[in-house]
Amino acid sequence: MAKPLGSNYWKLWTASAVSNFGDGVSTIAYPWLASAITRDPVQISLIAVATRLPWLIFTLPAGVITDRVDRRKIMVVMDGFRFLLTITVAFVVLAGHEALASPTAIAAGTATPPTHRGAWLALLYGTALAFGFAEVLRDNAAQTLMPAFVEPENLERANGRLWGAEMVMNSLVGPPIGGLIIAAAFSLPFFVDAGTFAFAAIGLTVISGSFRTEGAATGKIAWKTEIAEGVKWLWRHRLLRSMALILGVMNAMFSMALATYVLFVQEILHLDAVRFGLLLTAGAIGGTIGSVVAPRLSKAIGSGTSLFLILIGSGLTLAVTGITSSVGVVWVMFFVGSFLGVLWNVITVSLRQSIIPDRLLGRVNSVYRLFAWGMIPIGSLLGGVVVEVATKLASRDIGLRMPFLLGAVVFTILFVLALPRLNTRQIELARAEAEKPAS
Repeated sequence: MAKPLGSNYWKLWTASAVSNFGDGVSTIAYPWLASAITRDPVQISLIAVATRLPWLIFTLPAGVITDRVDRRKIMVVMDGFRFLLTITVAFVVLAGHEALASPTAIAAGTATPPTHRGAWLALLYGTALAFGFAEVLRDNAAQTLMPAFVEPENLERANGRLWGAEMVMNSLVGPPIGGLIIAAAFSLPFFVDAGTFAFAAIGLTVISGSFRTEGAATGKIAWKTEIAEGVKWLWRHRLLRSMALILGVMNAMFSMALATYVLFVQEILHLDAVRFGLLLTAGAIGGTIGSVVAPRLSKAIGSGTSLFLILIGSGLTLAVTGITSSVGVVWVMFFVGSFLGVLWNVITVSLRQSIIPDRLLGRVNSVYRLFAWGMIPIGSLLGGVVVEVATKLASRDIGLRMPFLLGAVVFTILFVLALPRLNTRQIELARAEAEKPAS
């Protein structure tokens, strides 16, 4: 019989679920706000670049901080900071809503840019960048916190349930509600999002215990030495190094496709904000099923085989999305893609949590995420450029499809390169090696 996950786990689960509801609402609010300000694909993609740029420049220092400071306190402070950012945006949008085109006009393609467009873009870019820095530190702390109160054999189950809740709130519940309330008032989704950050920050404070790494270094931080220790550990671990590099390319391709996704939805699929929110429910359903099935599927066919299926399936979802204009087909592809994404996360994150030494978990995890997530801003910028260039060379229709098609080609190449580097035997050997007592 499986051991209970414990009260601390369920407190973390609740805070994450509520916060992700707000994230789901904001997945409609921020893209719609951006499309009310500009229709330029490069300018819109720069918002995604700003959000993910901190993963490239701040991930390694964040790992050092995570290994030195109480990880729960980091999460509380970062959620509080994100509350302040979001409530500021909410009041700015409330004060300037008359200058913005209505969500209906945006969906109909009749929106005109607001006056002082540069100031609005500066608000979005600045907020996105600040959010990115907070997210790097908060998410790194969250992934390294769970092993403190969940047994290694329960990590896949715990991660699966957590991601299941996050997917439901982020993609099934949040986006449709976001689409409805943004039609009522442009600023309302931002107020809702701010409220969820406040709830999460307060909820995390009731998790009992101290979550500073045992034997953590004290005194002045030797940034270079401590970062180097994490870099060397990961680079010498062949399996995790391969996973990090492969995930980096995967994330670059997904972010390339999603950077201008709001324009694809509006101009190719012809959806308004409400129907855009309903489209995103596919991600929640696929991700939720993936979170439940992942541990069983991984055990049944092997972790390595599961990862190969993810690479093949992800390339297919991008290819099909790039050639269709059917909302139903895109919904199915979004469902499959989210299922595969959660399957990858459950397998690989649980693996990292179980084989990386706790004293190095924050730093090694940050190095891994530097490779894996640092490619996202590059992919996002590339997405805007690809749309711009393809539009000039061919048409707007082809331009908005090209990131998906190019991503599918790269995934095919990636699968071939991954074949000799990822397999179930290597994963099981890595787990067995981690379980050996230190000599």
